[in-house]
Amino acid sequence: MIIDTHTHLFVKQFDKDRDETVRRAKDVGVEKFLLPNIDSSTIDRLLRTADAYPGEMFPMMGLHPTSVKENYREELARIEKALSERPYYGIGEIGMDFYWDTAFAKEQEEVFRTQLNWAKELDLPVSIHIRETFPQVLRILREEQDGRLRGVLHCFTGTYEQALEALDLNMWLGIGGVVTFKNGKIDRFLDRIPVERLVVETDAPWLTPAPYRGKRNEPAYIKFIVDKLAEIYGTTPKEIACLTTHNAMDVFGELE
Repeated sequence: MIIDTHTHLFVKQFDKDRDETVRRAKDVGVEKFLLPNIDSSTIDRLLRTADAYPGEMFPMMGLHPTSVKENYREELARIEKALSERPYYGIGEIGMDFYWDTAFAKEQEEVFRTQLNWAKELDLPVSIHIRETFPQVLRILREEQDGRLRGVLHCFTGTYEQALEALDLNMWLGIGGVVTFKNGKIDRFLDRIPVERLVVETDAPWLTPAPYRGKRNEPAYIKFIVDKLAEIYGTTPKEIACLTTHNAMDVFGELE
């Protein structure tokens, strides 16, 4: 079994073929899917999709950093209300992103810290988005870690040193399509990271792995990520699938 620990199967890109997409994923061994929220506009769509696939799709709730704008307090209030209304399997997708602009850098940090504290209070793992903000995110995690935080650095693209710091902060590394890119760089040092601290993910419909880079991503393509990790660690895809599934359950629970 493989668990896709980060996929957005609820977005409109899958509206025409969601069932077929899920079948293709199952054909390569993907049996469970973790769905991170984006913002208040995606909550209904997220929950409808998760409820349509009971025992297979597991929703997370959070406010994505690129959705942090002038109305961020209202957005946070809607996310907090949603968290009070049903069970979730993580707080996500949260984090910081300075790729597009830094106009709301201060607000992103406030929102990130708020959601980290919700995770601690609710004893839920976090799914953390980092784009051009590794120093900031790691600093905040150091300051907020009191022994209660655990989670995944989604789509890890940092350095070896940043990977080690993440592990020390009780985080796992989410390995996605970037590991298959020729310029992805993380393949150069991953074999020095314990495989027990990795989970696999697609971020579908984005971050499509080679050889389909540039096309819509989907959970079935996780096989290319698993194959690449098997190559890096000198083992079999089956072993990587088993190990990363066990790791995902260490972070997110049994997912039943």
